[in-house]
Amino acid sequence: MRIAFLGTPDFAVPSLAELAAAGHEVAAVYSQPPAPRGRGQVLTPSPVHAFAEGLGLEVRTPASMREPAEIAAFAALDLDAAVVVAYGQILPPEVLEAPRLGAFNLHASLLPRWRGAAPIQRAIMAGDKVTGVQVMRMSEGLDEGPILLSETVRIDALETAGTLHDRLAPIGARLMARALAALEHGGLAETSQAAEGATYAKKIRPKEARIDWRRPAVEIDRQIRGLSPFPGAWCLAPGERGPVRVKALLSRVEDGEGEPGEALDDRLLIACGVGAVRLLRAQREGRAAQDADAFLRGFSLPAGVRLN
Repeated sequence: MRIAFLGTPDFAVPSLAELAAAGHEVAAVYSQPPAPRGRGQVLTPSPVHAFAEGLGLEVRTPASMREPAEIAAFAALDLDAAVVVAYGQILPPEVLEAPRLGAFNLHASLLPRWRGAAPIQRAIMAGDKVTGVQVMRMSEGLDEGPILLSETVRIDALETAGTLHDRLAPIGARLMARALAALEHGGLAETSQAAEGATYAKKIRPKEARIDWRRPAVEIDRQIRGLSPFPGAWCLAPGERGPVRVKALLSRVEDGEGEPGEALDDRLLIACGVGAVRLLRAQREGRAAQDADAFLRGFSLPAGVRLN
C-alpha cells in the first residue's frame, strides 16, 4: 500500500523499519522538527527522521499539521493509509480522513487504560501487572478509536520504563505490519473501546521525579522503575562538598524499618515510610549510570546516612 508514516522517538523506529521491509510504498515520513540536544544544544533530527533519511525516504518536519498548506500537502500524497506511532502532534480531522482507508495508530497500552502521552511510565508507576500494544483506527478523540489488533505483555517485578519500552516497540511493529496486511485485503474487524475504565497517562512532570522517602516502599519502587532511565527519580545524598544529586534507576522492595531516607546497611537498603527499597542501579550527577556495587566503590553511603 501507499502510506505515510508519522513518528518521532526511538519507539517508532522499529515500526517504520518493519513497514518498509514489508514492501509498502512510504510516500513520506513526518516527524517533529529537529530539536537542540546535548551539551552543545546542537539541532538534531529525531530518531525517526534520521532512520528515514538512511532509507532514502522523504522526511517532512512541519511545526504544525493544522496549517492549511500542510493539510493540502498531506492530502496530495494520495495515500491508502497513514500510520502514526508516537508522532507528538494531535492531527486534525482533515488529515485523519485524507487516506483512502484511514489513519491507524500504534499505542503502548491496553486501551482505554492509559490514553495519552506516557502510557509505559504510568503503567509501571500504577503497579499494573500487564500492559500491551494495540493498533487502533484514529478518531478525533484522544486515543478513543476502535481497536483492530492487540497483544498483551506482562510487566516484570524489575521492569523499568526503559526495558518495557524496548520490549513493546518490536512487538508493536510486527502488530502494525499485520494490521496493514489485513487491511490491504479487507479482512480486519474493529472493536469499540470499552465505555468504562478509561485512564489518562499524563506527561511526566519534573516535580514527579523527586523521591519522597516518607511514602511507602511499594510506591517509591514503582516511581523509580517507572521513571528509569528518563527523567530518573532522584534524591540528595551527603557528599564531601555538600549534597550530591543521585538518580535511582532500579530497585526492589525489601523488609526494613528506619527513619525515611535512612540507609539501613552499607549496600543501599533505604528506609521508606513503610518498608524499604534496595537500590540496584544508581547514577551520580555528571557520571554514568552504574550497578550498585560499582556505584558504591566510588561513592560510599554507609548505614545511618540519610538521603533527602
